[in-house]
Amino acid sequence: MRKFLVVLDDTRECLNAMRFAAMRAEKTGGGVQVLSIIPPEEFNHWLGVGEIMREEARDRIRAHFEVFAKWMRDRHKVDPELVIREGEAVPQILAQIREAPEVGVLVLGAGSENSGPGPLVSQLTRMAGTLPVPVTVVPGGMSKEELEAVC
Repeated sequence: MRKFLVVLDDTRECLNAMRFAAMRAEKTGGGVQVLSIIPPEEFNHWLGVGEIMREEARDRIRAHFEVFAKWMRDRHKVDPELVIREGEAVPQILAQIREAPEVGVLVLGAGSENSGPGPLVSQLTRMAGTLPVPVTVVPGGMSKEELEAVC
């Protein structure tokens, strides 16, 4: 089954990317893989403290994911899969795409601020010609109704 890979983070535009991935998966009979990345700088502490912080970060991610997962299951009949990786965002996204052959599309949410679409969208769209999967960029400013109309 083809899966839509979507990045879970604390940005507003993440919500639209999640919505789009769930709607497309429902309409195409696909799945959703949700990737959350823990940045390495969060754990530059003593070994014991770093390990506690790492587990707390994983717990926060799981709780955040469960909100989206329940919505996807209830509203779109899609049961998403959570993947948690540690490291720099772009290399981890690329590694996940390489290691998960079922991923068919990368879905990113673009920021709607004047500062641009965001670092992930900027970096990954520059690499779009060399990526092994298509990239769908979902505008952060689109309403739920607008998203439903294009899906």
